[in-house]
Amino acid sequence: MPTFQPTTDLAMHYEVDDFTDPWHHPETILLLHGNAESGAAWYGWVPHLARHYRVVRPDMRGFGASTPMPRDFPWTVDRLIEDFVSLMDRLGERRFHLVGAKIGGTIARAFAARRPERVVSLTVVGTPPPMREGAAERTPELADEFETKGVEHWARRTMAGRLGSDFSPAGFEWWIKLMGRTAVSTQIGFMRTIACADIRADLPKIGCPTLVITTDGSGLASVDQTRAWQQQIPQSSLLVLPGNSYHVAASHAARCSEATVDFIGRNSGAE
Repeated sequence: MPTFQPTTDLAMHYEVDDFTDPWHHPETILLLHGNAESGAAWYGWVPHLARHYRVVRPDMRGFGASTPMPRDFPWTVDRLIEDFVSLMDRLGERRFHLVGAKIGGTIARAFAARRPERVVSLTVVGTPPPMREGAAERTPELADEFETKGVEHWARRTMAGRLGSDFSPAGFEWWIKLMGRTAVSTQIGFMRTIACADIRADLPKIGCPTLVITTDGSGLASVDQTRAWQQQIPQSSLLVLPGNSYHVAASHAARCSEATVDFIGRNSGAE
């Protein structure tokens, strides 16, 4: 797995998947994973995307095989965006398609609004509202849970809503173990800051074609609540899938990745 150092405190791990014909020059997709995950979270998407596009899957600062962050790290959405911009500069990718799941979709929406010259199209999958009511108030209790019981305990306690009622027991365990490997210091700092970020002002500034994907029974927000913020994004559309999971990128990986390939194909190289 390649490593890149955008700042002195971070060794960022990433994967590049490209199974396009070697005589072609494919466009690139940057995939941003969710909280307590890594680039491995996109395992179900890569077969659908990488035959048509160059796919970049970083482990976000603090997560996966990237450097864990200390409890007092000064997390900001802009810092994360700059990490990803530096990575894409290193890979020689000036403009690319951006896809984010869960909190990765929050970062992706801000990314598209704040760095519009870099983003051709935006897809957000199972992502929270632009501001999560009550999230900041819950962070002390969550921090105590992480400290005393670990990240895996929290992942197991909350996994039913994340993956829904139709996901396999073996799949539940895989996701619990993946998320449980997150450093407690990273998780505490991230939950106090990025998970509580308010990006409402960014939505009208997103100028690229945008696809929002959710389920009709998502525990993050109702379809009407999701549609309310989606419609604040110009050139956006909403795809609602049946189900009661909110980590739609995991529970509906094949359907979401196919829809994303179709969406990107219709907006290839869009200005």
